[in-house]
Amino acid sequence: MHRPRSVREADVAGRRVLVRADLNVPLEDGEVADDTRIRASLPTLRLLLDREAAHVAVCSHLGRPKGPDPTFAMAPVAARLRELVDDDRLAVLENARFDPGETTNDPESAKRLAEGMHLFVNDAFGSAHRAHASTEGVAHILPAYAGLLLEQELEMLGRFLGDVERPFVLVAGGAKVDDKLGVLVKLGQRADSVLVGGKMAEQLRDENPLPYEAELPTDVIAAATFDEDAENRVAPYDELPDGWLGLDIGPQTRERFEGLIRAASTVFWNGPMGVFEWPRFAEGTKAVAQALADVDGFTVVGGGDSVRAVQELGLADRISWVSTGGGASLELLEGKELPGVAAIPPS
Repeated sequence: MHRPRSVREADVAGRRVLVRADLNVPLEDGEVADDTRIRASLPTLRLLLDREAAHVAVCSHLGRPKGPDPTFAMAPVAARLRELVDDDRLAVLENARFDPGETTNDPESAKRLAEGMHLFVNDAFGSAHRAHASTEGVAHILPAYAGLLLEQELEMLGRFLGDVERPFVLVAGGAKVDDKLGVLVKLGQRADSVLVGGKMAEQLRDENPLPYEAELPTDVIAAATFDEDAENRVAPYDELPDGWLGLDIGPQTRERFEGLIRAASTVFWNGPMGVFEWPRFAEGTKAVAQALADVDGFTVVGGGDSVRAVQELGLADRISWVSTGGGASLELLEGKELPGVAAIPPS
């Protein structure tokens, strides 16, 4: 795997530094609702300021605007960052995706970002799988380095690509097998057990594209309709009443999955076991999160709902690594080259 040179190697004193961070955070009523990603960017920003950088300009996308849109303006993010790091040398640029050339990796967009800057630091692992102007294009204009978070992500996730302590368990959930097929094939073939929940399990039961048999639910929490308050019951997975939906793994499956996870030495988890945002169908995801926290070994969680589960349950500090990258994590574990990483010269 490509190991990019580190920001630790950069001479930043008296220089103007462009940093690509992942500040794509949720907003509520015009304020930052969860500052986890902002906090994850702080070690790199503080390193640059401590080493006497003259100016640090931070760029990021926020949401998926189709051009300038005040709903996705960076002002609330900039305000929260200023509360955490009160330094006049630090500035947050406007949403990178307000420029239509960002997502097309337009050279002119990259040139505008690089103008007046002396070097570039990419610390946005969550966007490193995108060849955009602010993640890849600018790295060909300015001397480029990897930020501390990007380095950590590559190190932690890279451990799954080498020899791992066994038993090694892969846990996957979510809606579509296609979204995670690459990881299920690449990583799953090396795992001792692959546990699948969510709607993905139904797809694998009906038609299995994997070169092995995954562990699927034997029972589910089923509901008559896709509704948070719908009537629900425990049902054998192969005997769902006509028209009923499996919205969470059942107690028998929870117990089996928990046992396999707790007995593991290495675990990677991506994706919920059911409709986690509805409390009545969250028990399976919570059980996996708790079992993972109890593992005496190397554990990694990636993906929005999985990360949210361990954070809401107060278990994040009992996980070896909580990844900031959803799609980037999966592509790295598939063995794909990440454009934002490949553009940085090796150490």
